[in-house]
Amino acid sequence: MKSVIVSMLLFVAVIFTSTGNAATAEQQLQAFYRDVHSMRADFTQTVASENSTRVDKSKGVLQMERPGKFRWDYSQPYEQQIIADGKTLWIYDVEMDQVIEKPLGKVLGQTPAVLLSGTADLTDRFTISEVHAPELDNQYAWLKLLPKHDDAGFQVMLLAFKDNILHEMQLVDAFSQMTRLTFTNLKRNPVIDDKVFHFVPPAGVDVIGDDKP
Repeated sequence: MKSVIVSMLLFVAVIFTSTGNAATAEQQLQAFYRDVHSMRADFTQTVASENSTRVDKSKGVLQMERPGKFRWDYSQPYEQQIIADGKTLWIYDVEMDQVIEKPLGKVLGQTPAVLLSGTADLTDRFTISEVHAPELDNQYAWLKLLPKHDDAGFQVMLLAFKDNILHEMQLVDAFSQMTRLTFTNLKRNPVIDDKVFHFVPPAGVDVIGDDKP
């Protein structure tokens, strides 16, 4: 679970600082930050072990708004919600009647969380390059991000772009576990009601880590 959450938070950090069709990889990662302030998309997530002996698949809808607000609503294979309002992160497991509540800054720590504020220079934290490999879908333009610091929580991240839209993200964590996120029906800069990013634990559920920021 921890690696999945890290990959999603990293995605949030990158999505507001990335785009396609710019002259260089660095420009691609900076241009979208200027243009995109919110987004909505359907997602499919697969998490595979190093030798792919186990593959977990899930689906849902994500909504995001800069800075630091996001919501992942998992509908398959079980219902789960991961919500942040810019200050607090809630992880609600419907089946287990359990909510984990933590200050967002503590969860993100020294990962690329600073990108959410829009104040960080990506090149300070990542080595960014275009990548071409036979195993990658060549209909997309691929970018590779290598962290420069040991606290990033992942080894390598690949981003796939086409027509200025991020279609796929691949992330390999420290245990060589691969998380793959694919996005469809993506809408840039939709108007999202702020209530979407507010969460109140339902009555009767267990709340863990209820420490306020």
